[in-house]
Amino acid sequence: MKKIGVVGAGTMGIGISQCLAQVGLEVILVDISDEILNRSKREIIKNIRYSALFNKGEQIESVDTVIERITFTTDYHLLSDIDFLVENVTEKYEIKKSVYELIDPICPKNCVFAINTSCISITKLASSTKRQDRVIGMHFMNPVQMKPVIEAIRGFHTSDETINVAKKFLATMGKQMILVNDLPGFVSNRLSHLLMNEAAFVIQDQVAQPQDVDNIFKECFNHAMGPLETADLIGLDTIVDSLDVLYESYQDSKYRVCPLLRKMVDAGHCGRKSGRGFYDY
Repeated sequence: MKKIGVVGAGTMGIGISQCLAQVGLEVILVDISDEILNRSKREIIKNIRYSALFNKGEQIESVDTVIERITFTTDYHLLSDIDFLVENVTEKYEIKKSVYELIDPICPKNCVFAINTSCISITKLASSTKRQDRVIGMHFMNPVQMKPVIEAIRGFHTSDETINVAKKFLATMGKQMILVNDLPGFVSNRLSHLLMNEAAFVIQDQVAQPQDVDNIFKECFNHAMGPLETADLIGLDTIVDSLDVLYESYQDSKYRVCPLLRKMVDAGHCGRKSGRGFYDY
């Protein structure tokens, strides 16, 4: 593999593009506006500089060298000769579906599509393409640069060959996969989103303050981050969208969105990316 397509220049697309460029791969990073792409470029530059600062003993390439490997573009046709694709657009089925309908005829027929989604069915999205056997779920964790393992999801038609290609792709990034089967939410988010949603109910019910909730998980359970800190990092809007997908998929009231969470998103308080969530940033 030499050239990788990354669709979606949000938090996950930024992290994935940086990791790929830092291991020497050419990256085509696509999004819908130059404003988004310029912001992603600034963020990648900042992240590379931080890497150099915190890893002084390691040989790290210059910012310019890494950035030159990334093409920032709004033109999907630049994906016409890629070897592998990772899609990271917003967690809404109709938007993702429209992207696959657009890129499927553009990308090479042997190119594997990796869907980076929190909850949406891989099988359902794969049906928007004419390569269902070459579609796999890849749920990267945030921050991408620091997580050595991802949750991979086998869709109904995903072939063994596609799984092997995906393993080789991840090995190039220095990562491994844990392979699970396809049902909405998979393993990680069927569990973690219940935890974050219930933590929001605890705040809504005035049982405790956000810092106390998170400290219980960090100090008592030895978690690296508490559920509300994690929600702020992921983005409360993404949490709400994912819970909506889980509720629609399973028709189970345990996935109902906490009213406080939806109210915060409506107010524009989406966590780190907006400067305010359960905490101020």
